Amino acid sequence: MTDSSGLIFISHAGLDGQWAEWVAWHLGEAGYEVELDLWHWLPGENFVKKMNEALERASAVIALFSPQYFAPGRYTEEEWTAAVAGRDRFVPLVVEPLEPGQLPAILRPLIRQEMHHLDEAAALKALLEALRGREIPTTSPAFPGKAGKGSRAARRTGPSAPQGLQPRFPSTTHDPDVWDVRQRGRNPHFTGRDEIIEKVRGGLLGERRTAVRVLHGPGGVGKTQLALEYAHRFAGQYDLVWWVDAEQVEQVPARYAELAARVEVAKPDAGAEINARYALEYLRTHDRWLIVLDNAEDPRQLRTWLPEGSGHVLITARNPAWKNIGPGLALGVFSRKESLAYLNRQLPTLSEPTADALADALGDLPLALAHAAGALSEGTPPDHYLQLLRTNTAELLNDGEVHDYPVSVAATVTIAAERLDAGHPEAAALLRLAAFLGPEPIPTKWLIEAREALTSVPGAAHGISWPRNALKPLAQYGLAVVGPDTFQVHRLTQAVVRHAVTADQAVGPTQDVAALLAAVDPGDPELPETWPEWASLTQHLTATLDAMIGRAELRPTFQKAARYLTRNDQPEAALSLAGTMHEKWKESLGEDDPDTLRAAHLVALTLHDLDAYEESLHLVEDLLERRLRVLGKDHPDTLSTTHDVGNALMELDRHDEALPILSDVAERRESTLGEDHVDALRSVASFGACLLELGRPDEAHHVLTDVLDRHRRALHENHPTALVTSSYLGNVLSSLGRHADALHVQTEILTRRRQLLGDRHRHTLFSASHLGVTLINTGQYARAEQLLRSTRTLIRESLGTDHRLYAAVTLELANALARQNKTHDAQRLRASLKTNRSTKKRPR
Repeated sequence: MTDSSGLIFISHAGLDGQWAEWVAWHLGEAGYEVELDLWHWLPGENFVKKMNEALERASAVIALFSPQYFAPGRYTEEEWTAAVAGRDRFVPLVVEPLEPGQLPAILRPLIRQEMHHLDEAAALKALLEALRGREIPTTSPAFPGKAGKGSRAARRTGPSAPQGLQPRFPSTTHDPDVWDVRQRGRNPHFTGRDEIIEKVRGGLLGERRTAVRVLHGPGGVGKTQLALEYAHRFAGQYDLVWWVDAEQVEQVPARYAELAARVEVAKPDAGAEINARYALEYLRTHDRWLIVLDNAEDPRQLRTWLPEGSGHVLITARNPAWKNIGPGLALGVFSRKESLAYLNRQLPTLSEPTADALADALGDLPLALAHAAGALSEGTPPDHYLQLLRTNTAELLNDGEVHDYPVSVAATVTIAAERLDAGHPEAAALLRLAAFLGPEPIPTKWLIEAREALTSVPGAAHGISWPRNALKPLAQYGLAVVGPDTFQVHRLTQAVVRHAVTADQAVGPTQDVAALLAAVDPGDPELPETWPEWASLTQHLTATLDAMIGRAELRPTFQKAARYLTRNDQPEAALSLAGTMHEKWKESLGEDDPDTLRAAHLVALTLHDLDAYEESLHLVEDLLERRLRVLGKDHPDTLSTTHDVGNALMELDRHDEALPILSDVAERRESTLGEDHVDALRSVASFGACLLELGRPDEAHHVLTDVLDRHRRALHENHPTALVTSSYLGNVLSSLGRHADALHVQTEILTRRRQLLGDRHRHTLFSASHLGVTLINTGQYARAEQLLRSTRTLIRESLGTDHRLYAAVTLELANALARQNKTHDAQRLRASLKTNRSTKKRPR
C-alpha cells in the first residue's frame, strides 16, 4: 500500500501522454503528490537531471506499459530500471496491449493492472486499487463527460497539476464537435518527434491564459506534419479543432468566418471580417479548442488574429520572429535515429548501411527522406538514387510527388529564394555565397572579418547592420538556421541554389568563398585552444576542395588545416587532405615547388602517425634530398625534414643512426632559429629521448631537464611539445629507478592531457599507459589495474585491437593482475594476443 504523503512519479512514453495526464489528474484529486514531466518540467531544463531528481524523491513509480514504452532508445528504460534496482514501489499499468516478448524478462513476474479495456469508472477504481491495495476510496471523482456547449468543464488549481481543464479519459471515443483540418488525414508515415510533441503538449497545458506555441524552422523539416499529428493525437481532448492556412494573410479572416458559421454565430449580412471577429469572440468565451495557424510567416500582420480565451493556439512558421509573441520550439532535421526509423518503416527491406547512406546524403531532411522513400518504393534502385543525388541533385528533388506535401523540395527552396531575391538582394547574395561553402555551420564572425573582400554581396563592406541585415531575411524565409554565432544552410538547399546559378553568376560567389576562407586565421594549429575554430574551417575547406585546391591564396590555409588534423589525432583525414594537396600541386606547380614539398612533408607526418614508419622514412629521405638541393641545409623546411628522418629511424629501432642526425639538427635549429624556438626545443627533446633508448639515462636526464626548463620559460608548461618532453622525462626517471618522481610527473601529464586533448586522443592514451606502468613499479597494482582496464577499453573503441598500443596495454594489465595473484586472468589476457604483434611504444 502507498500512502498519499509520498511523491508519485509517472513514467510514460510520449505517445501515451494523454494516459499520463489522466492518471496524474486523478491521483492529485485523490490527495497524492504527483510529478509529471508534461506539467512540471519547463522548456530548457535538463531532462535527465529532472528525471533523476524525480526518481530519487519518489516513493512510488507508476509505469504506463505500451509497445512504445519498451521501444529501443527511450528514457523510459532508465526510469523503470532505476525504479526496480532501487527497490522503489513500482506500479505497472498496461495502457495498450503488449505483443508477446515485448515485456523484458525482469518485469514479467510483476503483477500488472490492465487498463486499456476498461471504461473510465473501472479504470479509476483499478488505478487507486493499484496504489492502495483493495481499499476502495470513500468518494469517487465523477466522470465529467462532455462539457455542454457554452459551459465550462471542471478545473483544478492544486499543486500537482497546471491550471486548466481536466484531461479526458484516453479510452473514451470523443471526436471534436467542430473539426476542420482542410481535408488533411493523419499521416500514416509520421515517425519520431515524440520529444517535441511532449514539449508542445506540456507548454500548452502549462499556460494560465491563451496558450500559444510556435513551431519554427526551415522548409521541409515537417512543421505542418507535426502540427497535424498533434491535432490528431490529442483530438479527444478538444471540442473544436480548426486549421487556418495562414500563408496568405488576407485569407485568414475568411477561415475564421467559416468557423463562425460552423458554431452558428455568423451574421448572414455581415462580411468575412466581421464574422471572423464573431468567431474570435466565441473562442474567448469557450474552452477545449485548438486553432492551428499553418505557415504563418508574418507575425506583425497576423498578431491581431490570435484568439484569446481558454484554448490552445499552435503556429507553424519559418520565421523565427514569432518567438517574440509566443514561446517557440525550433524544429530541425531528423536525428539520424529518426531518419533510419522512417526509412525502415517505409522500406523494410532496405539495408541499414544503405539507409544510413541515404540519410547522410539527404541531410536527414524529412521532406527529402519522404521523396526518397517514394522514389525507391516505385522501383528506383537505391544505388542509382544516391548517384543521382551526387550528380543531379536539384533535378532529382524536383521530380515526383510526396504524400501530403504541396510542393517538392526543390520548389520549396526555389520559391523562397525568388522572394528573397526580389526583396533582399544582400541576403540573396549571401545565400549564393553560402551555397558554395560546406553544409556545416558558418561562423558569422567570418562575415565580419572578410567583409572588405566580399565583392559579390552588396553592402557587406559598409554599414553597422552587416551581417544582421542579410541573415535576418535568410531565417525569415526558412533558407537558413541562424543562431547567435553561426548560420547554416542545408546541403539540399545549397544544391538547389547552386543549380539555379549560371556559370557567369558563380564567378563572384566562388571568388568570395576563397576570400572568406583565406581571411580566417584560427591561429597555430599546434595549440589545442585553436582546434574548435580549425575544426569549423577545415570542414569548409574539405567541402570546397575541388574548387579551392588550386587557389594560391589558400595554399597556406590548406597546409595548416592538414597539420591541425594531424595534431587533433585525425591521421586518416589528414592523409586524405595532404595526399590530395600533394597530387594537385605536383601537377600544377611541379615536384620541387616549395608548396608541393610542404604537402609531401605533411603526407610523411600522417604516415608516421599511422605507424607506417618505413613508408614515412622513405618519403622524408626523398624529401630531404629535394629540399637540400632546392632550399639548402639550413632552411627551416630542410631542418624540419631532417628532424623527421631522425624520428622515423628511432621508431624503427635504428637509434645509432638516429642519434647523430638528431644531435646535428638540434644544434642547427638552435643556431638558426634560436635556443628557445619551439622547433629547436622539439629537436633537443627527441635527442634526449634517443639517448634513453641507447641506454644513457643520465645524459638523457640532463638534456631533458634543461630543455623542459627552457620550455617553461619560452612557452608554457601546457604546450604540446612541453608535454611530450615531460613524458620523455617521466620514462627517464623510471629508468633511473626514481619511481616516485616518475609517478608525480606521469600523473601530472595525464591530468593535463585529459583536460587539453580529451580522454581518447592517442597522446592521452599513451600517457595513461605510461602511468599504469609507473603504478606497477611503485607497487600500486589495484590502481594500475583500474587505470589500464579503462585505458584498454578506450583504445579498443578508438584505435582498434590491432593497434600496437592495445597489445602493450594488454600485457601491462596482465602484469598488474599477476602481481595481485590473479594468475588465471593474467594468462588469459596474454593468450589473447597474437604472437607477432608489436608491443613496443615510445613516449608521446
